[in-house]
Order: sequence, then structure tokens, then C-alpha cells
Amino acid sequence: MSCIPKPQEVPEFSQQFRNAMAHLSAAVSIVTTNGAAGKIGITVSSVCSVTDTPPTLLFCINQNSSVHDIIKQNGKVCINVLSHEQEEMAKHFACMLNSSMEERFAWDIWDEGIDGQPVLRGSISSLQGDIVNTHSVGTHTIFMVELKHIDVTPNTGLVYFGRQFKGIEI
Repeated sequence: MSCIPKPQEVPEFSQQFRNAMAHLSAAVSIVTTNGAAGKIGITVSSVCSVTDTPPTLLFCINQNSSVHDIIKQNGKVCINVLSHEQEEMAKHFACMLNSSMEERFAWDIWDEGIDGQPVLRGSISSLQGDIVNTHSVGTHTIFMVELKHIDVTPNTGLVYFGRQFKGIEI
């Protein structure tokens, strides 16, 4: 499983948008899935609550990502919200470090959640559920997830700001 190659040329207005978004603090999560299409994970900073009735959240994935179709086909995910101690895992699943998907899931840091979804031990929350809707916008797909199980373990969070990972305390 390879990461998306970075585009060679980005239009100026798109680059301005990217720069503006780099100044928007965002929690860091690893979205994992396991099913008939395969077992994969990807680092995201696009998780957002939608409603608490029923508990639903969204996240976005680039349609050119090698994990996009696997997530869509499996239809079930676990959103592992990372603690500050899991920065290295965020980098592995963002393809910033040299490891394969098989190696990442072979490490003794995973539990099996409902429907066999990979749950990362030590995450500050794991939110497991079914993809109930998708919407394509430009280069990305918005995945809407209705939650079936939630675990929360308070800890220092991990955010992405200014193109860097940072720990944040309550």
C-alpha cells in the first residue's frame, strides 16, 4: 500500500487555502478498517462531529488515496483519536516513516473492536461505527459514520498545527 504522491504543481489559490488550513488546529486520528476489502489505516485531521442523535461524525479522505476505496467497500471503521504519546504512529500512518501497512498492524498495540475493527491501544478515544453516507466534493470524499461503540480514556491530545504535531493538555 503506497501513499499518494505529492502533486508537482499546486495552483496559487489552492496553495493559499492549504496555508490557511495549516493554521487551523486539528485533532489527529488514525482511521482504521478491516473487512472483505482489506485491513488498512490512515492518519487524518478531518474528523468532525455531526450530531449526537444518533451519534454521528464525519471524516474526509482524498479519492486518490490507496485506502479510499478499501474504507468505502468495508463500510465500517474505527476512528482512533491519538494521544500526544502516539505521534510516531501518526507519522507511520501518514507515510512519513518507512513502514508497510502489514508491519504497522503486526505491532502489539492493537485490540480487536466490534466487527473486527482495529482499535489502537492508548488512544484517547476510539469511535467505532458504520459508514452511513458518503459525499464527493472535489478531490475528497466525506464519510459519515454512525457510531455503535465509544471508548474514552482522558490523556493529553495530539493536534496538527503549522504543519507540525503538538501535544495539547486539557
